[in-house]
Amino acid sequence: MKKMFLLVKLIPLYLIPLIAVSQDVPEDYINEGLNKNLVLIEKKISLEKGLVSLNEARSLFLPTTWLEGQYTLAKGGRSIDIPVGDLVNPVYKTLNQLTGSNSFPTIQNVSEQLLPNNFYDLRIKTTMPLINPDLKYNREIRNEQNLLQQNEIDIYKRELVKEIKTAYYNFLQSAKAILIYQNALEVVNQNLKINQSLLHNGKGLPAYVSRSESEVKQVESQLQNAINTKLNAKAYFNFLLNKPLTDSIIVTESNAFEANNELFINMDSDIKNREELSGWKIATDINDLTQRMNRSYKTPRLNAFVDLASQGYKFKVDNKSVFYLAGLQLQVPIFSGKRNLYKIEQTQLEAKVISINKNETEQQLELAAFTSRNNTITAYNTYNASLKQQESSRQYFKLIDRGFKEGVNSFIEYLDARNQLTNAQIQANINQYKVLIALADYERQTSSYSFK
Repeated sequence: MKKMFLLVKLIPLYLIPLIAVSQDVPEDYINEGLNKNLVLIEKKISLEKGLVSLNEARSLFLPTTWLEGQYTLAKGGRSIDIPVGDLVNPVYKTLNQLTGSNSFPTIQNVSEQLLPNNFYDLRIKTTMPLINPDLKYNREIRNEQNLLQQNEIDIYKRELVKEIKTAYYNFLQSAKAILIYQNALEVVNQNLKINQSLLHNGKGLPAYVSRSESEVKQVESQLQNAINTKLNAKAYFNFLLNKPLTDSIIVTESNAFEANNELFINMDSDIKNREELSGWKIATDINDLTQRMNRSYKTPRLNAFVDLASQGYKFKVDNKSVFYLAGLQLQVPIFSGKRNLYKIEQTQLEAKVISINKNETEQQLELAAFTSRNNTITAYNTYNASLKQQESSRQYFKLIDRGFKEGVNSFIEYLDARNQLTNAQIQANINQYKVLIALADYERQTSSYSFK
């Protein structure tokens, strides 16, 4: 029995150190995710497209100039007969008789086709809007739409920070679980060796060896599951950062959990910083601008234009072919079948829908923040209880371990105490990171994370 006691004493399970309180997510990882996440990059590209669209809307206020040319060849078609000969020849004949000469020849009648042949028309045309409220409102709506896209980016950034923190804590949780199962595996392997040795020397029981082998297989299975969980957690974390799934993760110890203890005393559920509420405000502004644009249908549209041009046959350019043409274009609405009034009515109804959705979203956000606050406090209380349970299990295992070495407690009692301690350590580890995950969710629900 002394040999068994010495072997068991090699790895006293109750001396396994307590789990570190917490780890902060390195800020570099969060920044890397905000810079490299593919979904976020796609949203930023959409915002850039919106900014280009805004510049396009602004450019509509500027003059538009283009070169326009036309060259025509024609033959046949309609024509006009000009009786030049019938009109002039009698006069010419009389003049010839009076002068006694043939100075005035006979002229034939002329037939000219209406389609111009070998004719060019080259113009530099310029137009510019003078009065057009649609352009103004279109520019303002585009600007609000860009603000809405930026708001959506901010919403996703907050969600991404939460996901990165949650994935990081899940990784740490699985890593700590691996350490716990590895320590437990060393203990059950030592117990198996002891019982095999005792059975070989005729002092043990086959049932104890079978039970020890079962314990080894169970812990090995639990250890493998923890390893797989860690690999999956690492892969998801790297996926969020747009990195190779197998890249290593740097773990840094910190006192973030202790520093946040005051948070559990005065936690509130304020949602005033939620970007979703800002998004509905922007949607309301867009609807208001759309209504104003629809109501401006009564305003006349006035445009100015000027053409610098040259027209002629056979590409001849002279002082007679060059000209300019300038003017104003006025459009005054008279009747459109009440289409504009229907548009106004549609935007008014849309405003009511936006108001309802805004109130609904606000209630949902308040509920989510309230629930998250309570879940965080519950997780914290559960974690404190699991720490006490872990300490009790450590003390109990210490007593059973001592009694087992002294022959007071049975091997079954020893294994039961070992299982209780391992389970208590695992549960404390899980509850610790449940608190951190709950804090990350509470931070998301209240938009309390500050972007640098």
